[in-house]
Parts: sequence; structure tokens; C-alpha cells
Amino acid sequence: MSRSQIFARRSVMIGWDAGSWLLALLGFLLVRHEFSLSDRMWVIAWTYVALAIALQVVGGFWTHLYLGRSKVGSFDEVTSLGQLVIAISVVLGATFYITAPLFSRGIAFVMPALAFLFMTAGRWTHRVSRTRGSRRQGETSGVPALIYGAGDAGHQLAGLVDSSPDSPYEIVGFIDDDPRLRFLRVRGYRVVGQGSDLVRAAHATGAQTVVLAISQASPQLIQKVSDHCAEAGLDLVVVPPLREMIAGRLELDTLRAFNVADLLGRRPIETDLSSIAEHITGKVVMVTGAGGSIGSELARQVRQLGPAKLILLDRDESALHAAQLSIDGNGLLDTDDTVLCDIRDKEAVCAVFSRLAPEVVFHAAALKHLPMLERFPEEGWKTNVLGTLNVLECAATNGVQHFVNISTDKAADATSVLGQTKRVAERLTAWYAAETGLRFLSVRFGNVLGSRGSVLDTFRAQIERGGPVTVTDPDVSRFFMTIPEACELVLQGSAIGHPGDVLVLDMGEPVRIIDVARRLIEESGKDLRVSFTGLREGEKLHEVLLSAAESGSPTAHPLITQVSVPHVKPSDVLAEHADHDFAEFGVSGTTRHDASQRGSR
Repeated sequence: MSRSQIFARRSVMIGWDAGSWLLALLGFLLVRHEFSLSDRMWVIAWTYVALAIALQVVGGFWTHLYLGRSKVGSFDEVTSLGQLVIAISVVLGATFYITAPLFSRGIAFVMPALAFLFMTAGRWTHRVSRTRGSRRQGETSGVPALIYGAGDAGHQLAGLVDSSPDSPYEIVGFIDDDPRLRFLRVRGYRVVGQGSDLVRAAHATGAQTVVLAISQASPQLIQKVSDHCAEAGLDLVVVPPLREMIAGRLELDTLRAFNVADLLGRRPIETDLSSIAEHITGKVVMVTGAGGSIGSELARQVRQLGPAKLILLDRDESALHAAQLSIDGNGLLDTDDTVLCDIRDKEAVCAVFSRLAPEVVFHAAALKHLPMLERFPEEGWKTNVLGTLNVLECAATNGVQHFVNISTDKAADATSVLGQTKRVAERLTAWYAAETGLRFLSVRFGNVLGSRGSVLDTFRAQIERGGPVTVTDPDVSRFFMTIPEACELVLQGSAIGHPGDVLVLDMGEPVRIIDVARRLIEESGKDLRVSFTGLREGEKLHEVLLSAAESGSPTAHPLITQVSVPHVKPSDVLAEHADHDFAEFGVSGTTRHDASQRGSR
């Protein structure tokens, strides 16, 4: 908009508001006095209006009302306008009441209200004409769409569609599950039914797309809407969760196709960066298992908090290279902040701690594939238990003040080698916390969607090769988080945790694996079957976040719960390892292959 256009727009607004005071005076005098006033009263009335107009203009510029503070005709602008008119009426009413004995009190009370009414009427007319004009311009350019959700996000979306000259959608109606909204119109668009009416409403309105305009929709609702859309051959588009929006504002180009991550739900995560940064900024921080999905994302988030030094430790050189490349972009592997080391090697681990002196450690190194550890339980013991013990001991003896052990929901009521070994790691961490008084704690969460080797990778690989997609059981469910979400809550938990705590992250509602598989098949556009293989050894039908013997306590964060685990001495763990008997710790699942190996020794 050119400078002359801006000047003309402001002039029109000022002129209309000034004219509104004049119209209010004429209307009041006509209705109340039929223009029969004494000369003295005419002077008072015109003086009042002249001063009101002057204060309106001065106040409008002082509050930036005429400088584009708010969109013309918006709720914010009308609110500011109302506040200005009230202030003018109070100031002038008090002044004239004191200085002019013949002053009509009706002028002080009725005229400002009439003036405000005329001002808002002009703005309403302007906004309606613009809205209708924009609809006429784009009425045939967009895909007919039903908006599911007549709340704030739905209102905002309708406004964006109306104001955009090249909107990809043409709204044909709204769907909302609240029966009280059956007669509601959102910017002139009708609510044409509830969720159960979605298919019928789509056929009646000619809709081709459904936009789910609920930024915190539950996984169950998302799956239900997805099923209805699949039934009717409709495309499903979703409003992204708040964390994906810029400053919490919805834009048309942020709408995206429904994907498998939406099955996790839309829980907003509020992170207290100040409490996290307090124990990260300016400290030497080490991340073990930094080449893994969780370790590398943790390292990226830690880097943003300004540590004095960030040490990446892993036994996989290629994974280390990829992690460093994603963090600082060089990938040269020629500095001492990338360390090639196996946590099973105690001497090597302690040498690293002694040389680099980390103050904060995030221990993410682990073996995590459940079926593999069922076949080779001693390998799981060596890494998840003895490797963790090595890191704990080296940390405790080399000045580490803050140690965070990354655990898993499978440690609760553990039935697998993975869960059992991670449970022992939690107990060892708690023992060191009790012995040293330092902030050694564990953070427990479930499956991470998109992590290396996750079910998502498996399904996508199976879909790529033409299927079938294998699921263990039609009813099996798991807790899921995205990688950034999990790491964000790990950092938050590390900031609020106390020595010996096991912090359990709120994973939302469990998601059926079959739903994830079907969603990915739909995204691929292929017609593939799902094959059920049966639960594997040590695998549960449904995971739990707390065992039957654990009682969770709330923490300072609503999505984090604290539980306590019994301590276990390192000497007891080492004794069991020397005897090759892990039964005391519940580690079973040893195969004939493992037994024969131990017998030959």
C-alpha cells in the first residue's frame, strides 16, 4: 500500500469518526428535544461535540488507533475504540457538569453511545464488504472443504480463507460435535452436522476435503475422522499443533496432510527454558550414545542452551560423524568433543571422564531391540547394565554433578530382557544418588516414533518392498512420542528431578499398532495387506508406564511423574555377572545358544 493510500485510509477513518459524533448529536437532539433548544444550549452542545472530535483525533493517534494498531473492524480495534469513547465521555461529562450548569446530562450519557454505534457500524460495513468481495474473487478457485471444528481454530481458518485471494479451499460448511452449535454460523458458513454426520454432510455439500481444525485433537478423534474420510473418499488435512505454528498463529500454508505423527495427539509441551539452561549453560556436557536417534537429538537441543563444551560419545564412528554433521555442520571428527568409545570398556570410559571432565552427563547409550536381546540376553546385560555401571562409576569419581540415565517404559513390570536390564540400570543410578547425594536420576519413556529401528522404519521398509506389513497382534498398543518431544521432556525432567528419582514422562494415550500400519499404508497409496505374526517372547500386549508396585507422585511439571525404585549395590550386580546368573534381577530369556556358549567356557 502506497503512502498516499495509507493517508487516504486514515483520513476516511478520522472523518467517519468525527462525523459519527455529529450524527450522534443530531440524532439525540431530534429524538430528545426535536431541535428545540435555547441559544445557550446550542452553544453547549456544539462545544461538546467539537471537543469530543478533537479528543477523538488526538486520542486515536496517541493510542495508535489510526496508525494501524489493529485490523479495521477487528475485535481488538473495536475494543480500543470503545475504551477511547468511554474516556472521552467521562472527561467531557465531568468537565461540562462542573462548568456548565445548563448542561444536559443526556448528552453525556446518550451521545457517546450513539457515536460509538455509528463508528462501529461503519467498520462493520467495511469489513462485510471486504469479506464478500474476497469470497467472490475466490469462490471457484478452491477445493470444496468441510471444516471439522467450529472453535477458535475454525474461526481463524475461515478468516484466512475469506481474506486470501488464492486460498486452496472453498468452505462449504462446518462440522462440530457440540450439539449446542447446530445453528451456529461461522463468518456466514453453517454448521451442517456433527462428527457422525460427516459422510452425509460431505455428499450433501460436495466437499472433497475435510480440514480438522482442532489443534489439540485426541488420537481417538483423529483416527475416527480419518476412518470417516477414508470411507467417503475424502482427503484429510489437519491444522498443526500449536508447537508447529509460528507464535501460535495459524497460516494456510501450515495446513498439511494427516500423517502418522498425528495419531500421537496434540499435547502442548510447556518448557521452562530458564530452569533447564541453569544446569546446562556454561557447563561441560556429555551425551553417551550420541550417534543414536535420542542421543543426537538430545545433543542438538543441549547445544542450543549454550554449554561450555558438548562431548559426543559413541562406539559407532559413522553415527558420530552424522551426529556432529547435524549439530555444527563440519563432520571433521578432529576435535576432542567427539569420542569413539565403548561403554563396556571401563578403563577407556574412565580415561575419557578424567581427560574431559564433564559436569553433566546424559546417558543414552543402550541396546534396545527387544527380540535381539531375548536371543542374546548377556549382550543386553553387558551394555545396559555393566556399561551403565561403568559410566556411573566413572561419573561419580570424576566430578560429575548431574547424571541423567535414559530408561524405558519396559522397565515397569519388566517381562523382557530389555526391560529387566533397564530396570537394573535405574536401580544402580538410584544407588549412586543415595551414596553420593548428587543429582543422579533416570527418565523413563516409551517408544519414540521415527527413531532408528522403530516400528515406523520397519513398516515403511515393508511397504517399500510391496508388503505384507507385519503386526504382532491386532490389539497390541504402545505409547509413542516424537523424538523432539521426548528429548524436550527429558531435559525438563533433568532440571526438576531430585537425586535417585525415576521420572516418568506422560506419553498420552496408547496407540494401536494396527492403526499406525494402516495409516502408513494409506499414505503410500498402495493396496497392501496386514499380516499378524503373534507376540514375541517377552513382549507385552499393552505397555504400562508404572509397575503394579510403583506409586507415582506429581512433580513441578504436569507431564512428568516421579517414582522411586529400590537400590541395588554395584557389588551385587558384579557378583551375579561373575556367576553368569542374573535371575535375582529378573533377567531371563537365555537361549540354548547362550547356554552352550557359557558351557564351553
